[in-house]
Amino acid sequence: MKKLITLAAVCCSALFVPAQAAEQQVVRLASDFTYPPFNYKDANGEPAGFDIEIAAELCKEANFKCEWTTQDWDGLIPALLARKSDVIMASMRITEERKKRILFTNKYYQTPARFVAKSDANFTIDKAGLTGKSIGVQIGTIHDNYVTEKFGDVATIKRYKGQDEVYLDLESGRLDAAFGNADQLQLAFLDKPLGKGFALTGTPVTDKAYVGEGTALALRKQDTKLAEAFNKAIAEIRQNGTYDKIASKYFNFDIYGD
Repeated sequence: MKKLITLAAVCCSALFVPAQAAEQQVVRLASDFTYPPFNYKDANGEPAGFDIEIAAELCKEANFKCEWTTQDWDGLIPALLARKSDVIMASMRITEERKKRILFTNKYYQTPARFVAKSDANFTIDKAGLTGKSIGVQIGTIHDNYVTEKFGDVATIKRYKGQDEVYLDLESGRLDAAFGNADQLQLAFLDKPLGKGFALTGTPVTDKAYVGEGTALALRKQDTKLAEAFNKAIAEIRQNGTYDKIASKYFNFDIYGD
């Protein structure tokens, strides 16, 4: 009788585990994977970088089964709204313009934006200095918006699908300057052989009207419960040390910001 009871308990347990797994919500995360060290594809074609590791911990904390999908940067929001993905996790900044269309979680990092150019460049970062110059940006970003609005009438703005393409043209001399997140410019370009002879130039751009209120996950406006779950997860990994452990692998400064 005891053996029968034990066997019954084992069977019930075996049946219960798949039921729990079936209840785990599947969440489709989208990125363009062109923004190292935040999001990119490794040598095996697998998602890698700070965003990807943070996402894995957030999904673990919220008990979501997360899957990655790939979209070009300028297609991320349209794909989200068309329900081809559930969450954008691609170092997207919170801006007032974007908030009209989508819902953001709390930030998971915040940095200023900067220009980068040749170390011996003799032009200033203003309208007079950038007149006739070529500036590279990733298309559809806040950096694109900023240089277009500030210097589009005097400079040639060259737009690229991926930030890595900006760096290649900058190094080859096809661009006079580029504009992007200061941390990304430093880590993915200046600290690499490709960035030898280049330096950050001009003053950091911190105006929230342009650079936003931080970088966050983006969702459809109606998905408030999903956003709340991610907000709780962000707070938890910040509190339990997981966030700092991941950040220390990529940065030697406080990427979370003020």
